[in-house]
Amino acid sequence: MNQPTQHYSGDSLKADALQPQIVAPIPENARHLFSTGLMNLLGKLGQKYRGRVDELLAARRERQARFNAGEVPDFDPDTVDIRNGSWRVARIPEDLRDRRVEITGPVDRKMIINALNSGARVFMADCEDSSTPTWTNMVDGQLNLHDAVRRSIELTAEGGKHYRLEANPAVLIVRPRGWHLDEKHVLVDGRPLPGGLFDAAVYLFNNAETLLGQGSGPYLYLPKLEHWREAELWEEVLTDIEKALQIKPGTIKVTILIETLPAVFQMDEILHALRTRIVGLNCGRWDYIFSYIKCFQKHPDKVLPDRAQVTMKVPFLRAYSQLLIRTCHARGAFAMGGMAAQIPIKGDEAANAEALKRVREDKEREAGDGHDGTWVAHPGLIPVAMDIFDRHLGEHANQLHRLREDVRVTAADLVSPCEGTITEAGVRGNLNVAMRYMAAWLGGQGCVPINHLMEDAATAEIARAQVWQWIRHSAGRLDDGRNIDHELIRAWQAEELERIREEVGADAFDQGHYQDAAELLTEVTASDEFVEFLTLPAYQRLD
Repeated sequence: MNQPTQHYSGDSLKADALQPQIVAPIPENARHLFSTGLMNLLGKLGQKYRGRVDELLAARRERQARFNAGEVPDFDPDTVDIRNGSWRVARIPEDLRDRRVEITGPVDRKMIINALNSGARVFMADCEDSSTPTWTNMVDGQLNLHDAVRRSIELTAEGGKHYRLEANPAVLIVRPRGWHLDEKHVLVDGRPLPGGLFDAAVYLFNNAETLLGQGSGPYLYLPKLEHWREAELWEEVLTDIEKALQIKPGTIKVTILIETLPAVFQMDEILHALRTRIVGLNCGRWDYIFSYIKCFQKHPDKVLPDRAQVTMKVPFLRAYSQLLIRTCHARGAFAMGGMAAQIPIKGDEAANAEALKRVREDKEREAGDGHDGTWVAHPGLIPVAMDIFDRHLGEHANQLHRLREDVRVTAADLVSPCEGTITEAGVRGNLNVAMRYMAAWLGGQGCVPINHLMEDAATAEIARAQVWQWIRHSAGRLDDGRNIDHELIRAWQAEELERIREEVGADAFDQGHYQDAAELLTEVTASDEFVEFLTLPAYQRLD
């Protein structure tokens, strides 16, 4: 059977009926990524799985409707045999057996080089929450990953500084987009291709063989799963990609982020669905807090306090992280700790010391509990985290031997809210950080330093979700007794927007996307219906 051929029209790649249509320009230096073979694969994946993705997203909405009616997440009685079984995941590849410190960041060229050179064991290159999914960003990101895999990635920055890979770079893991995000510039049968299918297929098709030839392999971090059937879908997709690439089943290895409340009740089932290729689970703590708010958006007894008070020490998050460790280690899978988002503070030794103290406390908790590794957002935190995990791991590469059979967690432990207060500073802080972050995101930057923290979309999601919930429940009351209502939020948001204008200057404000960000924030906080993801309406504002 003759393969369909590619057709180019101007700067856009056109395809025949069996292939996707790419409705945006492809840079000349990236055209080699979009071979006939890849186009065939994208077309087949889109035709086979678009409907399945739609069904799973509909199932999410149905679950949320049940939560809104008063239901609370729980362990599934239909899968008790999986939870009680004695199975284990497949053996973990050698270059993934020591993951004590991982650094994360977007897929821009400078970030990739610096992260691979950082001294971390692993670099998670992120096509998701720390990248704005403009077409340019996504295609450039794939080109950068292609060059990084071949160790040919270089960059000469403005000013003449040259960046290139050093010896022994970190192991590369790529995070594609979640099931909820589409790639609107790639159409199959006239419909957008799911963004995760695009990211994973382009990366794996172009790089799997080279990675295997280097003694490593194609590794992914998979985000935002809410149910084991979503993991099952990834299993089928990756099996199809392996068949297309003619590589051994189970070659593509994955780590799953447990960053939604429904998923914490299905960790065994998720591990089981991916048992031939999964190597671990990760505590995606910030999105997990957002998911908690989203699941309980209509529950007046589940309103959380100021974002800063919801730390990993509060009971429901402590239960989540410890259950994850016990579940993973019982199955021979890694239990990765969460993100330290702090950025070293230059010029203020006292503030910097306090920030590093918080990082040390967090990483001591993780290593002491039995996590096998942790995440940092800035290279300056790697020595801090590495020192702590070196000390706790000793002669071991991980802590799989710590089974944590002492951990006992009930469903009630996972859903009980923490105590605390809602303050004016907390509300204003949410409004401020949401506008700052979304302004940067709309401008093409998805990883943003704000107040000495490296923020991604999860922070903005928590911030706007809390505001939405506080407005709508009597428990959303300030510590001084004032009610939080639309009028108060409109006034404070306008004041915070003006504060941002004063801080960044009129020119930067006018050239940025701050007004658009403010309008978007108003849209999602004033909406009667809770907007599922902030990035969905935001994506519609991108070209």
